[in-house]
Amino acid sequence: MSKTKPAPLPPDTLIGGYRIVRLLASGGFGLVYLALDPAGLKVALKEYLPAALVLRAAGELLPVVPPEKLSLYRLGLKSFFEEGRALAQISHPSVVGVQNFFRENETVYMVMDLLEGASLQEFIVTARALKRKKILREATIRSLFDELLRGLRIVHQHKMLHLDIKPANVFITDANKAVLIDFGAAREVLSNEGNFVRPMYTPGFAAPEMYQRGAQLGPWTDLYAVGACLYSCMQGYPPHDAPQRLEKDRLPLAMSRLRGLYSDSLIEVVQWCMAMSPTARPQSVFELQKELQREPVPTFTPPSLADKLRQQVGRIWPGSAKLPVTPSGRSSFYPKS
Repeated sequence: MSKTKPAPLPPDTLIGGYRIVRLLASGGFGLVYLALDPAGLKVALKEYLPAALVLRAAGELLPVVPPEKLSLYRLGLKSFFEEGRALAQISHPSVVGVQNFFRENETVYMVMDLLEGASLQEFIVTARALKRKKILREATIRSLFDELLRGLRIVHQHKMLHLDIKPANVFITDANKAVLIDFGAAREVLSNEGNFVRPMYTPGFAAPEMYQRGAQLGPWTDLYAVGACLYSCMQGYPPHDAPQRLEKDRLPLAMSRLRGLYSDSLIEVVQWCMAMSPTARPQSVFELQKELQREPVPTFTPPSLADKLRQQVGRIWPGSAKLPVTPSGRSSFYPKS
């Protein structure tokens, strides 16, 4: 594994007709830039660039892939390209919009709608600072996940899985929409085929079968992560990861402490989604939607989801109508111990 992260493309670089403005985010599998399309409109441009497999010096355009890693790099690249092609066929307000995807500089680029707002992770971290018993209110949680599941259901209908659902990948826009971002198909391919020291997915949100090479993944895999997100909205922290739960499952005790704060039905939904056995979980988004809708689900009439979240956390910053964006990353969300 390379010790130095590949350098981002410099500002004003022209890629496929898109001009780089600046780097927005970097991760283990790629970089996301603010860019301008040929008409001068702002877009998010995602570059496939797995840090474990490539090098790129500052000012260079082409990634350098060691020969022994080339086949794995190409496998992930193919998956990333196919993911872009599949996402471009989906049009839903709760799924990030892909406008274009193309090959250039021996890698693949995905052009996505630029979203303004903050991630669910940032809302949870900020709400946790209030030190209330409830991190987010149940009505807010139900409203959020009702919308997200509508989008996830469309994704599954297109024979796709997200494979990296977590609060950092749920974006609450300034236009008051909850949007799934940063799909993980390429990540899963590399995790399954590569021989990496560390898992290439997010502990706490990855279902047990994702730790097993060759295990069958399906809608139930994404729904485990949905349950973990629900848990995080209620507890303020992620659940223990699947290997820890196999040794000693603390989920029942953690959920029992929430009784009286949240309805029994919501607590049971979390435990159902996070069952260790895939067959013990909901097998489809529709099945989970039916269960969540046994309780009335608020519609998106004013105050909106984003407004509700900001009302809950906005008191920390008097006079500010918007949630300040804190640096994203596991360090701000995961407890130190």
